[in-house]
Amino acid sequence: MKHEGAPQGSVVPSKDEAGSSGQSDLVGRYLFGGLSGKLLMMTVLFVMLAEVFIYVPSIANFRNTWLMDRLTTAGVAASVLAETNTIAPRLQEELLRTTGAVAISLDQGTRRSLIAMSDVPGDVDVVIDMANVTPWASIVGSFEVLFYRGDGVMRVIGAGQMGHTERVDVVLPIALLQQDMLAFSGRILALSLVISVITASLVYITLRALFIRPLRRLTQSMERFAESPEDSSRIMRISGRRDELGDAEIRLAAMEEALSRALHQKQRLADLGLAVSKINHDLRNLLASAQLFLERLEHVPDPTVSRLAPKILATLDRAVGYTQAVMSYGKAQERAPQRRLLALQRVGDDVADVLGLVDHENVAFENKVPVEIEIDADPEQIFRVLLNLVRNAVQALETERDETLVRRITLEAERRGTCVHVTVSDTGPGIPNNIKSALFKAFHSGSKQGGIGLGLAIVAELLKAHGGKIKLDETRPGTCFYLEVPDRSI
Repeated sequence: MKHEGAPQGSVVPSKDEAGSSGQSDLVGRYLFGGLSGKLLMMTVLFVMLAEVFIYVPSIANFRNTWLMDRLTTAGVAASVLAETNTIAPRLQEELLRTTGAVAISLDQGTRRSLIAMSDVPGDVDVVIDMANVTPWASIVGSFEVLFYRGDGVMRVIGAGQMGHTERVDVVLPIALLQQDMLAFSGRILALSLVISVITASLVYITLRALFIRPLRRLTQSMERFAESPEDSSRIMRISGRRDELGDAEIRLAAMEEALSRALHQKQRLADLGLAVSKINHDLRNLLASAQLFLERLEHVPDPTVSRLAPKILATLDRAVGYTQAVMSYGKAQERAPQRRLLALQRVGDDVADVLGLVDHENVAFENKVPVEIEIDADPEQIFRVLLNLVRNAVQALETERDETLVRRITLEAERRGTCVHVTVSDTGPGIPNNIKSALFKAFHSGSKQGGIGLGLAIVAELLKAHGGKIKLDETRPGTCFYLEVPDRSI
């Protein structure tokens, strides 16, 4: 639609177009580096989360192993030393230094022996019996040690490893176990980070090659096509991938190709509209001159002229009205129907007169519409509907070369309640199968030589404006169009 004050051919941007320029500035600016960066961070996060589930049982197992090592070392050494009944202070100190214990004692059933002790231990904060340790208790105890604050000691009890020793009782500083557990946790953390980085990098590189780059190729193709949709060379090039992204490429290419064709067709329609407007401007003047000549012929005392002149003049009036409508509206849109009650048989006779079917040499026209049939329609528009359909039938029949063929056009109608059903049929060759799917679309002609494919599109549009419809009846020989025109609703 043209805007007043805008030069011809200029484009006035809409609000959506003006707003889209601001949105286009945000394209390519992604938070955290876009999908690739988010993918990398999520991969690292998930690997670290997996390492947490691995770390929890690992730290509990490290604690139990550490305690069992201390109990075994202390138990074996203490059992050997206990056989001598006398333990030198130097050996006691070496045993305590090796195990890190504060005190070591043996329970041999009938007697309990203190093997070594550096200082008198204070209150014991934690008592651990290794014979009754459960997995859950190990996990809880491990985190209690990790978050312990202070200089307390713990008492660890375990079974003896040799001789008649039933149990080994060792008192250890909690800080000693805590330091080793923290060192182990540090090693696990460092290893987890290395694994996370390596895994995330491999996943990132793989997914970037498999998904991110193809997605960027799709968006770049969209952006390139949007710059000039009419340019068919900018349509998406299909890579041949056999996956979901390959399907997306195929569908994007099909959509861009269809859009490019539609834009080409709309541009041709715009050019055609401009050409029609120019032609109508001059044609209107020619038709007006022809009207003046016919008005003079009406006064000629000839019966044939007197009979034909009014009909020719009415036809010229219609032609002038059509050209005036095109000049007034300047667009491919019909005016709203101005409905009246019409005698449909008379409309059919007028169509036959205009097309010269009354005295046609080869084509017979049968108007079988009952006299009493009245149709609620716009006089000019229903005339154009029948004129287009009958004219198409005449042109199809005139192309037949075989003199033995029947050339007949039949117009029939009946009223069913509040709807008039009209049938226009002929004995011609019928509609080609290759154009049946787009029969009522503009510029899809293929049934006759030289046609541009507007007649049936105009018929469908005019009937739709009346609330009616048209369809091709393929059950009858030749070509048969079935029309429905309902009465206007009150």
